[in-house]
Amino acid sequence: IFFSFFKTLVGKEVAVELKNDVVLTGTLHSVDQYLNIKLTNVKVVNENKYPQLTALKNCFIRGSVVRYVQINPNDVDTELLEDATRKENSAVAAG
Repeated sequence: IFFSFFKTLVGKEVAVELKNDVVLTGTLHSVDQYLNIKLTNVKVVNENKYPQLTALKNCFIRGSVVRYVQINPNDVDTELLEDATRKENSAVAAG
């Protein structure tokens, strides 16, 4: 479900919080089945704390280091999520 959901967010602005407390914002360029994320137009939320990252424009983030992905609530297709959840639940019940 998550992979399909994140694919619908390609081209949208997201904030990615990493397990080392770095928060990056940018445009979601791509995501794969491991939830690895590629961002463009990257900005560091706390530039004073992480000045070495201010030159970053594009980045690849390994899925295993992501703590949270924050998205704009207006970008969430709730019907798609509800549909996918129903399908997954019916498949589990049938199995």
